[in-house]
Amino acid sequence: MVQSIDRAMQIVQALISDETRFHWSISDLAEKTKLPISTVHRLISTLIQHGLVEQVADTKQYKAGHLWMEIGLRLLENVDYRVVARPIMEALAMEVKESTYLNIPHGTDAIIIERVDSPLKVRIIDNLGIRIPLHIGAGNKTILANFEEREMTATIEKLIPAEGKRLELYNQLRDIKQQGYAISYGERTEGTASIAAPIIGYGNKVVGALSIGVLSYQITDERLAYLIEKVKDAAQLISQKIGKTP
Repeated sequence: MVQSIDRAMQIVQALISDETRFHWSISDLAEKTKLPISTVHRLISTLIQHGLVEQVADTKQYKAGHLWMEIGLRLLENVDYRVVARPIMEALAMEVKESTYLNIPHGTDAIIIERVDSPLKVRIIDNLGIRIPLHIGAGNKTILANFEEREMTATIEKLIPAEGKRLELYNQLRDIKQQGYAISYGERTEGTASIAAPIIGYGNKVVGALSIGVLSYQITDERLAYLIEKVKDAAQLISQKIGKTP
């Protein structure tokens, strides 16, 4: 039984192994998996019965079944980003000695859904649940910068009436997307700064941002470079754990 499951998964992995190839013949699957053609045929028949593999009517070749997509979407809906992100945020806060935040987009705003306070007495605290427009703050800007073009444009048009200011923001977002992080100074609270990186989920879609809140006077060039590296690494780790495609 275990061997059959293992071989069946070899077939499934073969079916999704090439992003440019969607249909496979029995002989190609046998060559790819190093399994006898008779074994591949028998296992595919069982996989078809369960909706895990489908046969293309015109070519009689095979492809991965839609049940995998249903399973993936159900798992995705059940992902609690806070549960995944919390231990990584705690480790980051302890390492950099600053408060860390998790934001998720909601319409033209972002909402802070998790926070880990700095272990130091002097620290920055933003309350959970507050909504902040997506063009304000490093965390929000890194989310907006990673929206699909059409969604980003529509959001900016709603947030910023003046065309000149829109262009300025577009240029800023382009740089943020390219460098993989954002920095903001005093955009919400004077004397504070934020360094943020995007959290990318399934299908390379941005689902949130991880940020570090700091006091502006404490930032040196060396300290800033350190914080950028740490927040990018932590955001990448969260992205991997919630299912980012390689």
